[in-house]
Amino acid sequence: MARVLLIFNPAAARHDALLLRAISRYLATMGWEVDLAGTTKSGDAQKLAVAGIADGVDVVAVYGGDGTLMQAVPPLVGSGTPVAVIPGGTGNLVAGNMRLPRDPLEAARLITNGKPRTIDLGRITIADRIRYFAVACGAGLDAEVMAATTSESKRAFGMGAYAAQIYESLKALQGDRYRVTIDGERIEQEAVTVIVANCGEMVPPFLKLGHGITFDDGWLDVVFLHADGVLQGVNVLSRLLLGLTDTPLIRFARGRHIVVECEPSRPVELDGETEGGSTPFTVEIAPRALAVMGPAS
Repeated sequence: MARVLLIFNPAAARHDALLLRAISRYLATMGWEVDLAGTTKSGDAQKLAVAGIADGVDVVAVYGGDGTLMQAVPPLVGSGTPVAVIPGGTGNLVAGNMRLPRDPLEAARLITNGKPRTIDLGRITIADRIRYFAVACGAGLDAEVMAATTSESKRAFGMGAYAAQIYESLKALQGDRYRVTIDGERIEQEAVTVIVANCGEMVPPFLKLGHGITFDDGWLDVVFLHADGVLQGVNVLSRLLLGLTDTPLIRFARGRHIVVECEPSRPVELDGETEGGSTPFTVEIAPRALAVMGPAS
């Protein structure tokens, strides 16, 4: 009998205990043995994934937000065990970029009728700690916005909570001088945010960083966003929403080994989570590192 370890975060914004039971019943009726495991604190998802892989489960499924998902990822890298993404958080950026179903029950059906698709990951080293991201990491304004957005507001307003915090942040917008070394070539650029992207959409499918940024191309894309004051900030955000990135306020570069430095040190986010630390950090591409259950066709 096929087995799935279903890790869930009961504190996630869109967690629904009734839906969790429906997912478990569906998998059981399809002949799968379901091991349910809830998280209670940061780091639990990784420990549970380690135990599941050691126990020989066929799939590790994660019902929660991107933070819970990415905590479970490190032991899955290179393991051959695929992950099934069941959206239950606020942003669900990985599911959005991969065009996976937003409905949790529909996403769970991919465990039984989907197939694995391998994607690249970003491997970040910060303060001698190695972590992974699937969508992007960023230093500066985006990390500040995410850190300032409370769990309560995310539950109440969803992605609108981030929009409200961005509006507040625009009032005191000011850039910093970043030093970014990409495959040995140094770039110095004033920016409010420097993003190292593995996927092309920060808010799928609305806020696009640029064309041709995909999660399986073997590259990391560096995006510098510059804005001085409210008007330029609104200009940059409007252009990203409209996909109009041909402006001096937005600069792109591409590489496989990236070092980001800034004085003063700036906060860092990983796939929307703000426990990433602060600059400086180093990022490398981890090609075809993770197998994710997706549609069969």
